[in-house]
Amino acid sequence: MRFPLAWLALGFLACTGTAAQARFYVNDKRSPENLKDIEAIQSALQHALPAARAATVAVELKEGSGSGVIVSADGLILTAAHVSMGVGKKLKVVMEDGTRHEAVTLGLVADTDAAMMRITEEGTYPFVEVDRDNTTRLGDWVFSLGHSGGFDKDRGLVLRLGRLVRIANNTVQSDCMLIGGDSGGPLFDLDGKLIAIHSRVGTNLQVNNHVPMSEYVEHWDAMLAGEFTGEGPFAKKPEKGKGFLGVATEPRDGGGMRVTKLGKETAAAQAGLAVGDVIVSMNGEALDSKERLKELLKEMAPGDEVVLEIDRAGETQTLTFELGER
Repeated sequence: MRFPLAWLALGFLACTGTAAQARFYVNDKRSPENLKDIEAIQSALQHALPAARAATVAVELKEGSGSGVIVSADGLILTAAHVSMGVGKKLKVVMEDGTRHEAVTLGLVADTDAAMMRITEEGTYPFVEVDRDNTTRLGDWVFSLGHSGGFDKDRGLVLRLGRLVRIANNTVQSDCMLIGGDSGGPLFDLDGKLIAIHSRVGTNLQVNNHVPMSEYVEHWDAMLAGEFTGEGPFAKKPEKGKGFLGVATEPRDGGGMRVTKLGKETAAAQAGLAVGDVIVSMNGEALDSKERLKELLKEMAPGDEVVLEIDRAGETQTLTFELGER
């Protein structure tokens, strides 16, 4: 879906100025008082913006898209749990210039909407610094980036400038307006440090919630290890045994299971499986009985990736797709 270009165009300012080494003085004013204050905000933003833009990615999803931000040279990405939607999911991320990279989701915290993913292609990637010391205060000037409405190379990233209007234990709120596609994107202070990740957008457009870096720091090791933490509401823990293939089979002489029936709207049908195909193996496990197929499916959940090696009229093919839900 395309959205009108009614957003702040500060993202196209030239790169000038220097980052503040101490606390940014305008943060402690109720509002800018003169032209000097306005120019100080502009200069800080101009200095921080190029690196922030280079590290912000679009996350391509089955339905819609989200955002994320790279925080290490080897491609570690922070995003929102409701964007990653699980552990070990393969997807693609898009750099600002349109370059696409393969990625995989790591761990997440379902209670607070924090998540990690990693680019799986070896390389050196642009990244931003994480504010691990929680230095931001209520009223601080901040800016948000995101691929609002999805990746659009001609338009580029969308930037909003604003302030922190509320700080809670697991949430910060800004007046940087967010819409669909921004979820998982970064919120920066004017030194260019990553202070939070965009989470949910309220029913009132002025309610823009973000997950603070303190939540990521607390669960950093668990997310790196691919752990699914919490009980929701931002991600649903997969339930083994509910993964649905949607086929009826019978043993074939010489090994494999011949497909005799196939649900029209099942993931297998959408992946190209057809009646008459013989499933030789699933995820590298040879199939020779319905019981063995059921045993394998008992250990799989909806959304799990399945790799089928099939025999189609004497020709070997491989189908890779995600299981549906019963």
